[in-house]
Amino acid sequence: MADKLVVVGQGYVGLPLAMRAVETGFDVVGIDVDEWRVKRLNAAESYVEDISGYVLAAAHASGRYLASTDYAAAEGFDVCVITVPTPLRDGAPDLRHIGSAGESIAPLVRPGTTVILESTTYPGTTEEHLRPLLEAGSGLRTPEDFFLGYSPERIDPGNGQWRLDNTPKVVSGIDEASLDRIQAFYRRIVQEVVPVSSLQVAELCKLLENTFRHVNIALVNELSIFAQQLRIDVWEAIDAASTKPFGYMRFTPGPGVGGHCLPIDPSYLSWRVKRSLGHNFRFVELANDINDHMPDNVVQRLSLALNQRRKAINGSQVLVLGVAYKKNAGDCRESPAIEVTKALCKLGADVRVVDPYVDSSLLPAEMPMVRFTETELAQADAVLVLTDHDCFDYGLVQRVSPFVFDARNRCRGPNVECL
Repeated sequence: MADKLVVVGQGYVGLPLAMRAVETGFDVVGIDVDEWRVKRLNAAESYVEDISGYVLAAAHASGRYLASTDYAAAEGFDVCVITVPTPLRDGAPDLRHIGSAGESIAPLVRPGTTVILESTTYPGTTEEHLRPLLEAGSGLRTPEDFFLGYSPERIDPGNGQWRLDNTPKVVSGIDEASLDRIQAFYRRIVQEVVPVSSLQVAELCKLLENTFRHVNIALVNELSIFAQQLRIDVWEAIDAASTKPFGYMRFTPGPGVGGHCLPIDPSYLSWRVKRSLGHNFRFVELANDINDHMPDNVVQRLSLALNQRRKAINGSQVLVLGVAYKKNAGDCRESPAIEVTKALCKLGADVRVVDPYVDSSLLPAEMPMVRFTETELAQADAVLVLTDHDCFDYGLVQRVSPFVFDARNRCRGPNVECL
């Protein structure tokens, strides 16, 4: 009989895990509190870009996948992986989703079962927050009765090269026996498993990865502001620095940071340091300040550029290319591009959006979605490149557009200004 796996949360982390587990022989129940999601999943309709409807249909056809809002479907599980969101609330970690998942799965925990948290969170969450909920709800104790661990998710939506199965998986357990169980589980799912010595090390690992990116993006964002004022081409400098084969990693400026992780995860670490040690994590706080203000910088730069052309933002037609938070992907939640476009609308601009990856229903009514055409490019007072999807013809953009403000360095020419 196949092992029964329960994946709590069927979003961009949980659904790929569920599908991969089906492929490797697990009987999988995907739990999600969103009824709309569950209905779509059971109809083999995917809302996660890395999982196709074909993959969902194959999972259902195997008889080894079921999506449900009812935790009763998880009864008799061998392994449970919790992949629920961990947002910020008033600047502090919001663990309500983890708490709800823990309380709901706890009565189903039996001796010998394994529970793994994958949600990104501050060091100490698994042991200090999730463990008591599981023990209180089950009447059992870990590590004596059941196994408990933490493994940070490393999903990069839209990345065709690094997928769940070939990205090294960091794993940890509350004790050696738990670590052994959790390593054995993930070795069936991924190609490489990286064990670490404690839950807290694994939790910190994830925050370190995202804080590293957040801080370095802030560095080049602020550098781009000063370089423009100094009349230096920051993009050329970045290209030149990128030729160094050691001691340097390429990061590029943009209109801000977005998505599920970068705007949030470093603040979890900053909050934990402040609460536990009484110190400010100055790098994170500075990076937050710089990256949070990049949408304002883009609006200001565009306004100055139009003013130099004797045009005002108010009444100008601005064609925005890309509003997803990353290129070649369709998620526009937590997208700095949306912040930019909303600000332009408030200033009176006539904003039109081109983004073949984003569902138009997700955009405010004042931002109509249009097709990428030569006419749209030519009649715009400014074409604003915010998300550099590869499907756009950037040669056409710079040839026919009267003026281009490019926040991603995809266009060059006398009518182009780069961030």
